[in-house]
Amino acid sequence: MKILLMGHPNVGKSVLFNRLTGANVIESNYPGTTIDYTKGYMRVGGEEVEVIDVPGTFSLDPKDKAEEVAVKMLHESRDATVICVIDASKIERGLYLVLEIIEEGYPVAIALNMWDVAEDKNIKIDVVNLERILGVPVVSTTAISGEGIKELVSRSRGTAQVEVDDIFERVED
Repeated sequence: MKILLMGHPNVGKSVLFNRLTGANVIESNYPGTTIDYTKGYMRVGGEEVEVIDVPGTFSLDPKDKAEEVAVKMLHESRDATVICVIDASKIERGLYLVLEIIEEGYPVAIALNMWDVAEDKNIKIDVVNLERILGVPVVSTTAISGEGIKELVSRSRGTAQVEVDDIFERVED
């Protein structure tokens, strides 16, 4: 199994990568720290899982070198499950990329990361309803503390492709 960690710059992908793999890649509080991908491994139920920390991208239409690397990595990993890491305090910004990746036919799970920040800002997210609408696992996480990581890994296994048309139908309901 292969997992790609994708999302905008500065949403905690590298922190999540370090939590999952035990690696120690550079983490910082400014965008663009990861400009190439980083590979690591974790064991889940006796199975070795490859985890790839992909550079941040705002969309699948690359505007700079880091985004080109991210999109290329995605297209070269047709067999991967994509964990879309979204800043929970800025959820609407991250959903566009999620929909693009779903539209490309990848199995997706969503990590609503920095959940603690969203709570501190009194931002309320109906995770159950978001999951129902999107048809993919949605898990609140705080990568820096490890909150939600086990659930994210568990729920990411066996994810399936979703049709974007199905999402639009659920939104209309």
